[in-house]
Parts: sequence; structure tokens; C-alpha cells
Amino acid sequence: MALTPSNMVELGSSAPDFKLPDPSSGQSVSLQEVRKEKGVLVMFICNHCPYVIHIEDALVKLGKDYADRDLGIVAISANDARTYPEDAPDKMALKSYPFPYLYDESQSVAKAYDAACTPDFFLFDAELRCVYRGQFDHSRPGNDKPVTGADLKSAMDSVLAGERVAENQSPSIGCNIKWK
Repeated sequence: MALTPSNMVELGSSAPDFKLPDPSSGQSVSLQEVRKEKGVLVMFICNHCPYVIHIEDALVKLGKDYADRDLGIVAISANDARTYPEDAPDKMALKSYPFPYLYDESQSVAKAYDAACTPDFFLFDAELRCVYRGQFDHSRPGNDKPVTGADLKSAMDSVLAGERVAENQSPSIGCNIKWK
């Protein structure tokens, strides 16, 4: 496991378009299908990373808490399933996330977003401009800080309220994406 921070793409960057398979449903899902009136949260996660596992229950709760709000949520795994078989689509399909969990086999979407780690979070407003990229919260495996999602939820709540998201943002930290 290589401890990797997110790349902190430029605020205001446009959300790259995508259409990727959802192993749970067998259907392809696009950015346009998951975005809602106020915007969309795009997360890069995987099954095996201890940093994702550490917040997995909170991700499920976040998905349920925001399901009926005007902000779409989607997760994408771009890890190389040949070298990390626990991140393969058949294993992804076993997850019970309340949002689409898509597989980026070519890794082109992860590269377009400049995703670097799992978890890596990108929040876009109604115009699909990046307003937040950074950490879920300050909790990490072993640091004894509670998992709250405070940083990300604050940004999401600002978007939903039509308010400006604070620009002082801390990078996410996790396992590097497993590139081919």
C-alpha cells in the first residue's frame, strides 16, 4: 500500500464525461444520468483499500442521507483487477452501496479526473464545475479520530444551499490507484 494524497485538481475544472458499466445491474451509467439539479459527487473507491474500508459504513450512510436530495452520487473503481482481484467487477457487485458503483476497466475516467488515490472525492456544482476535491474527514485508519464525513458533507450542504464552498480544502489520503 502506497500512501498517496489526492492531486487537488483546479477548482472550477469541468467534470469529464463518462459512461461506465455498473457490475450490480449490468447496465452502463453516464455522468448525465447520475447528476442531479444541484450537481454530482464523483468518488473513486475500491473494495480492498483500508482507507476506503475505514469509511465504508459512512459512505453508505452518506448515500442514504443524500439519496432524496438534488445532488447525485456515484462511485468508480479504476483499480487493475488482474493484479487486485478483490477489486474485480464480480466482487464490486457484492457491495450494497445506495448509489451506482461503476467499473473503469480502461482507467481512462480516473485519468481524466486526475484521480490518484482511494478514496478520492470530486464534487461538482450544477454547471459541473469542481467546487470541492479533498478528504472525507480527518479520520484515518489507526488515528482514533471519528469518521464523520464532515469535510465532504459541509461542501455538499453548501452546494445544496446554493452557497460558495470554502476553498481551504485538505487532500484526501489513501492507497494509490492500482494502474495497469
